[in-house]
Amino acid sequence: MIAIDTSSLIAFLTGLRGRDVDLLDLALQNKQMILPPVVLTEILSDPKLPKSVGSLLKTVPVLEISEGYWERSGALRAKIILKGLRARLADTLIAQSCLDHDIALITRDGDFRHFARHGGLKLFPAG
Repeated sequence: MIAIDTSSLIAFLTGLRGRDVDLLDLALQNKQMILPPVVLTEILSDPKLPKSVGSLLKTVPVLEISEGYWERSGALRAKIILKGLRARLADTLIAQSCLDHDIALITRDGDFRHFARHGGLKLFPAG
């Protein structure tokens, strides 16, 4: 399984190209795609999202939140902030979901590199 970030999912849905979109397409075809809960929330919160896309995304498996998730998320975010780096709350929650399940994340959002470098997140960057 491989997790998908909102940035890559939006790129895919809007027809953009890139290595992340190709990887996402492959993961979708092979039924290897899984969504962090925050990604599903971010996508479904778009009031312009076509109902068909929303219905399709609701069929994609979602990573479960495990006990201690919120505490680990807080510690991860504090670690990144302490280094003077950007750690948006949604990104932290996405990163922690992936870390908890030892699953790599497909993303085109460069802010996740901090979580990779200082938190052990596995990334498939755009290219």
